[in-house]
Parts: sequence; structure tokens; C-alpha cells
Amino acid sequence: MSEALREELRARLAELWGGPVTVEGWRRLSGGASRDTFSLDATAADGIAHPLILRCDPPVKPSPEVMAREAAVLAAAAEAGVPVPRLVDHGTVLGRAHLLMERVEGETIPRRLLRDERFAAVRPKLARELGRILARIHTIPVASVPDLPEVDPLHQLADLYRQFDDPRPALEVGLRWLADHQPPTVRPACVVHGDFRNGNLMIDETGVRAVLDWELTHVGDPVEDLGWLCVKAWRFGSPEPVGGFGPREELLAGYAEIAGTRPGENELHWWEVYGTLRWAVLCRMQAERFLSGAEQAVEYAVLGRKVCEQEYDVLLALGAAEPGPVPDVLAGRDDTTAAAPHDRPGADALLRSVQSFLTEESAGDPRLRFLSKVAANAVAIARREALLAPAQAETHARRLALLGLADDRALAEAIRDGAVPADDAAVLEAVRGGVTDKLAVANPAYAAQVAR
Repeated sequence: MSEALREELRARLAELWGGPVTVEGWRRLSGGASRDTFSLDATAADGIAHPLILRCDPPVKPSPEVMAREAAVLAAAAEAGVPVPRLVDHGTVLGRAHLLMERVEGETIPRRLLRDERFAAVRPKLARELGRILARIHTIPVASVPDLPEVDPLHQLADLYRQFDDPRPALEVGLRWLADHQPPTVRPACVVHGDFRNGNLMIDETGVRAVLDWELTHVGDPVEDLGWLCVKAWRFGSPEPVGGFGPREELLAGYAEIAGTRPGENELHWWEVYGTLRWAVLCRMQAERFLSGAEQAVEYAVLGRKVCEQEYDVLLALGAAEPGPVPDVLAGRDDTTAAAPHDRPGADALLRSVQSFLTEESAGDPRLRFLSKVAANAVAIARREALLAPAQAETHARRLALLGLADDRALAEAIRDGAVPADDAAVLEAVRGGVTDKLAVANPAYAAQVAR
């Protein structure tokens, strides 16, 4: 954080609290692709310490109206009995929209929540608790948060996907299924969190301490939030569908305790498929920030290679694929051969050394450590692509030729237009083969994860 930003924030706190303020412990937090997040400790003139979290829009993409709406929804959520951080301030510092909130103690990192022994006792209780919290969110009066967006979710998703002009057969299969199976609207529209998932929840050994990241709040179908929570990406390798914590039955039971109604299985499944497609499109959208040249951060670049994980999950959710092993071409590889006339070690060995450095020698700063892991993953993807891509291209061309199509764009457009049936066995075989090839390069371990 710049010294100018610190000073302006210190002055703002002094104004709010009516006296001089000291600020210490500035620390940028890792993760979060859309905003900059900092932890800090402010002490007022009365000696009372206030642990705080500051969230700022990036300078290149300010959204003050979204930040103001998030501040309003935090206040409304607290009124509805939803656990949220206490809002301290919001506005603009140095031209950057910001939210300043109390810092709630607990854990947000999913892999710790799902694996650490300290959370073993509370994990089985979380699916039901999350259902109760979602039901409370859905009681927030829509009128209490001005200017909440309300759109047709399927049309919005299809429009966002198609604006990239990057047709993908697996996503076209998913969009076709969503259009053909959309459940009728049977519930009144309500306030929907929009990003309620493992990773946006502050949890300790007693349960959920706070629901975070309300920037995507909108008016919509309440089952959207339940389906999003059950998307496979938010299970982080756990077989349990509700954020990796427990079964859907527990989630729905907790929801019914507060809401008095219980969504049907078909509704929940539709929104799970929708959420999987949505995450695929959002990954592609983040990658566009890199592809367009606007931001060259490695995390945006690697997100572009995660789209195939969601393509695979779409096929899993529709019963068009089964979890199974995909060999990792890098496993045990230590070849140092170089292409003539170059000296050893060769290109792959050099990349392997960089990957090892990033993995083992990353800096102590949490943000740099996070980015080092992302960069190491990028190197691994590049190594696998160099080794596998030529043969994969030939194999996939043969798959498409059996359908009389030239490339994936032609296949995607044929599925969209209905020229080939989206549920045809030969079509799904070609789609599944292409996605599996991409996974073999981007993340071969992902294909073996069990999905319930």
C-alpha cells in the first residue's frame, strides 16, 4: 500500500473517531482477483484498538457504485441476523472506492477448513448452518438495498460467454441443457448473495463467523445461492457437495428450518449446472484481462487454463463423463536432453528448475507466496503443453473429422444451432475427448476428483 493511501485513510479514521489515530500492521492479503485487500490495526485516542480490513477497487477498474451497494447490503444483512463484519466506513480514498470493516478472526482458506484437525468437530455441522444462513440472507428486504441489479440469469450468462467469440463445445452442451430444463419460476425474487461459497466464509471452531464478499449481490431466485455453494469447484477436492463440508440433504434441511420451504432436487441440480457454467465463463472473463493486454498478472493468465476444469465438471454434472485418472506426463520426468545445437540442460529441464524454484524458494510475504505457486503452476502447464500438444492436435482432428467438422469452433456452433444433437453419443465423445486433452495439460489430477 502506498504511503499516501495510508495517510488519507488515517485522516479519515481520525475524522470518524474524533481524535488522532495510529495505524500499524499494514499487510496485503493474498487471493482475490477483483480487489486489493489489506489487514491493519488502528488505535483511537482513547487507546481502544480496532482490527480492520480495507478493500479497495484496483485503480484500473474503479466501481464506486458497486462498493456503495455492498456497504448497504452489509448493513441490511446484519439487520437480518446474518453474520457479517461490522461496517466502519466506505467511500473513496485517492480515487479508489473502498470498504473499511472490522477484522473478524477465523479461517477462510478452504483447504485448511477441509483438512485441518482443528476444524474436524465443526465440519459436519457446517452444511446445515450454511443452509440457515442462506435462508436469513433471503429474508433481507429487497427495498433495503437500493439499485440491486435484476437480470435473466441464463440470458446474461449466454451473452457474457458469447461476447468473447470463443466458442466451446462443452459449454454449448451445458447451455443447451440449461435452456431445455430450466425450472419454472415458483419462488418470489429475493436478495441473492451471488458468491456464497467456501472461500468467502470466515469460519472458526465454533462455526461461521462472517459471510464475506457481497459485491455480486443481486435480486434473483434464492436457489441460485444454494446451487452455487454446491458447485464442484468450491469443494476443493472433497467429495462432499456442500462446499466440501457435507451432503445436500443437510443444506436443504437447514434452509427449511428458517425459510419454511425446501427447494426440490431438480431445482438445485439446475442451479448447480448453471453455477458450473457461470464459473467457467467468469474464469474466461478474468483471463480476458490478461489476453486483452490490460493486466499482465500471472493469476489472470492461469485462470484462462482453468476453464477446462469447469468444462469437465459440466460434463460430469450432466452424466456425460465419469471421474477417472488422467496421467501426468511430468510425473517422474527428469530428462535433460537439449535440442541441437543447444547445450544441456534442455528447455524442459530449465523450466523444471524454474518451477522448483518458485515452489520451494518463494518469499515469505503471503501475497508473493501465493503468486509464486500460481507461477509454478503456469510453468507446469507450459511444460505439459510442449510435450503433449502436437499428438493431441492430431487426435482431436480425427475426432472432429468423424463428425464432418473442421475444428472446435465448428463443433460448438453446430451444437448451438442444433445442426448436431447435444446429447448424441458421438458428439459427446468428441467434446469429452477435447476437454480431457486440455485437462491433461492444465491439471491432470482434476479429472480423478470424485463428484457426488
